[in-house]
Amino acid sequence: MSANGGTKAIIAALLANVGIAITKFIAFLLTSSSSMLAESIHSVADSGNQALLLLGGKRAKRAATPQHPFGYGRERYIYAFIVSIVLFSLGGLFALYEAWHKAADPHPITAWQWVPVAVLLAAIVMEGFSFRTAIKESNHTRGSQSWVNFIRRAKAPELPVVLLEDFGALVGLVLALFGVGLTLITGNGMWDAAGTAMIGVLLVIIAIVLAIETKSLLLGEGADPGDLATIERAITGGPEVERIIHMKTLYLGPEELMVAAKIGVPACESAEELARGINTVEARIRAAVPIARVIYLEPDIYSVAAERAGTGTAAPTAAAPAAAVPSPSESGEVAGRAGG
Repeated sequence: MSANGGTKAIIAALLANVGIAITKFIAFLLTSSSSMLAESIHSVADSGNQALLLLGGKRAKRAATPQHPFGYGRERYIYAFIVSIVLFSLGGLFALYEAWHKAADPHPITAWQWVPVAVLLAAIVMEGFSFRTAIKESNHTRGSQSWVNFIRRAKAPELPVVLLEDFGALVGLVLALFGVGLTLITGNGMWDAAGTAMIGVLLVIIAIVLAIETKSLLLGEGADPGDLATIERAITGGPEVERIIHMKTLYLGPEELMVAAKIGVPACESAEELARGINTVEARIRAAVPIARVIYLEPDIYSVAAERAGTGTAAPTAAAPAAAVPSPSESGEVAGRAGG
């Protein structure tokens, strides 16, 4: 997922939400509708969230330092997690509190009755434009995945966050229109409170989904099965490597993957020949999966005899890696090892 695509969707959502928040606040001041107040705070929270995503994207571009040798790419995940907290507290919990407050003292909308309906309809149009932009940018990288899988598996957090926020905003606007409309028709302010409560529940659910998905990214996710298979083919796609003994991958950021593998190599005449082979393998990996920017390869010599003697691990299967000969320190031999 390109950072440019995510930034475009964030800016579109930010502009829409700022405009929507202003009009909703004006409608609340004129009508005292709790649904309008809940939606106003929702739009303010969304605007702040988009600002946080932009800030996280900017800070993630900082160069690596001795204290943070792998850079700051995962800072985008941190800010996305903060977004879920803001959406839960400032959006969801506030709406639930406002619903409880309104239910305790329900009152109809008696002044400027047409304002909230007009504002909500205009907000639906603006929010729809933002949602359309997020969908368009997501489709560039979503491929054949379902929307649920795209949100669950995307490594760049910006587009899934904007998609969920815009979806929640559109549904919230419909709920607000439901509460305000029935309040105007029946003269019963409890409908306004009900609409506000449904908005609060919706925002809490979306915030929890965002928190769960972002937490997984913060903990560290490996390459997708497709990329993993491509990397394996790149490693074993030449005479330099006989087999992969074991391998692990980790996203250092949305667009930077680390690959670490212990590989079985044929016997070499010199360390120079071994180093050339490893460099060739690294080049194949980067050509096959360009986001694999940090690569560590540890060469070893696979030995069936070592495996049978029990000095190594089991043969390579889905559950266990292949065996390798004892290390030079154990065998007393002097051998060179290279790491990429």
